[in-house]
Amino acid sequence: MNSIDSSVVLAVRRWVDSLVVGLNLCPFAKTELLNERVRFVECPAESEVALLDALATELELLEATATIETTLLIHPQVLRDFADYNQFLNEVDALLQGMQLDGVFQVASFHPDYQFSGTAIDDAENYTNRSPYPLLHLLREASLERVIATHPDTAEIPQRNVELMNSIGAAKLRAMLSALV
Repeated sequence: MNSIDSSVVLAVRRWVDSLVVGLNLCPFAKTELLNERVRFVECPAESEVALLDALATELELLEATATIETTLLIHPQVLRDFADYNQFLNEVDALLQGMQLDGVFQVASFHPDYQFSGTAIDDAENYTNRSPYPLLHLLREASLERVIATHPDTAEIPQRNVELMNSIGAAKLRAMLSALV
């Protein structure tokens, strides 16, 4: 694994800058980016087993390194199919439990073909979790609890994001995401 700014890492950085922060999908992301506490890592894994190993390594690094707030583990070669990716999240949960890190970290999911249950594949709201490449976002639960406690309307963020995505429209969002790669 490396954190060198490859074209994959640069595309994900542009996605974070223009969509996640630019559209304020996550009101907490900008501060961590400005403070350079976000780790972007392109993982060369070509199998689910190799990806789980890389995830375990990143969790250990995150646990040992307080100066890193969050990690985006980008894995462009594995789990390109969203159904497989979604199923893999059960393995991620099992890994967190096996490492006794459940409740310490959580992993948020982002994928180019992300689809929420009950939505059509081309619904604009799916773009709240669509990224240029499949990735796992490792988050510190204590930090989440801290920012949630100080933010006035965290419960409203998902609905606001859905409304924003719907107002922009799937065609424009698809074009925006495609332009990043």
